[in-house]
Amino acid sequence: MSDRGTGLLLVMIDVDPEHEEDLNRWYDEEHLAERRGCPGFLSARRFVAVEGEPKYLALYELENPEVLDSEEYQRLVPPTEWTRRVTSHFTHFVRNVYREITP
Repeated sequence: MSDRGTGLLLVMIDVDPEHEEDLNRWYDEEHLAERRGCPGFLSARRFVAVEGEPKYLALYELENPEVLDSEEYQRLVPPTEWTRRVTSHFTHFVRNVYREITP
């Protein structure tokens, strides 16, 4: 039995190069803090591709996938002005939710 969560949220993003600095500031100053403060989010990590695409990957470990249906998470869903601005420059966006199946 794992003492970790059974859910995973994976997000992969490419952004117009001229907006990368804004994307990284947004993630570091707003987006990750909101997610880390939400009950049921156990961790939040970002990566940049060494090879391949999309360039950016964010992984969020969740207590379970249902965390994304919680009232607390739904309060984060209406985008802020900064979120709207940054996401309008995404050129590739993948968002997948997973449930652990390890026996």
